[in-house]
Amino acid sequence: MQIKAVIFDMDGVIIDSEPMWAEAQIKTLHAFGQQITEQDCEHLTRGKRIDQIAHIWIERYQLNANAEEVANQILRYAYEAILAQGCAMEGLYPLLDLLQKQNIPLALATSSAPMIIEAVFNKLNLWDYFRVQCSASDEAYGKPHPAVYLTAVQKLNVNINDCLVIEDSVTGLIAAKAAGLQTVIVNPNYADPRFSLADKRVDSLSKLMATFSY
Repeated sequence: MQIKAVIFDMDGVIIDSEPMWAEAQIKTLHAFGQQITEQDCEHLTRGKRIDQIAHIWIERYQLNANAEEVANQILRYAYEAILAQGCAMEGLYPLLDLLQKQNIPLALATSSAPMIIEAVFNKLNLWDYFRVQCSASDEAYGKPHPAVYLTAVQKLNVNINDCLVIEDSVTGLIAAKAAGLQTVIVNPNYADPRFSLADKRVDSLSKLMATFSY
C-alpha cells in the first residue's frame, strides 16, 4: 500500500502501558472496596478515554464517588507508572526511523489525556518524530467515535485515503474505520475475530517494516 502519512494510537502501540493502566484501575477500585482484574480492564475499558473509564466503573459498581475523582486517581497512578517503568513497544524505533527517512509525516491520535501524552513522549523521547499530537480528551466524544482521527487527518493536511492508522484495540479500530481510514491492528492476539474489520493484522510493529520498505 502506498502511504503518505501514518497515525499511531499510543497505549499498547507506542508504549507497553496497558498493564499500567490496568494496575491503575485495579488500585483505584480497590480503594473503593471493589476487586477487578486485568482481564476486566481489557474487555471493558481498553482504548477508552479516562472519563469513559471512570463512568464505566462507577456505573458497574455503583461507586460512591464522582467521575472526576475516579478519573484523577487513575490518571495519577498511570502517570507515575509510565514515568517509572514505561518502555517502548518492540520494533517502535526502527519503524519510526524508517518512516522519518521516507519523509512520511506522523501523527498521534490517542484516548489518553494530554498529561499522559507528555509523560510518554518525555519518557521515550518521541517529540522529534511526531508532527501532530491529538488527544480524544479535546473532542466532544472519545473512541469509538472517529473525531480524534478526523482531527489528526485535518492537522496532517493529507488526503484521508493516503493515511494509515496503527491500532491495538477494538475500540480504536472501530474509530479509525468509522473515519474511513486504512487500519492495521498490532496485537499479539491479532487473530481475534473482533479485529476482522482491519485491513491488516500483525503481532508486532516489527512485522510492519516490510509495509513501508519501498
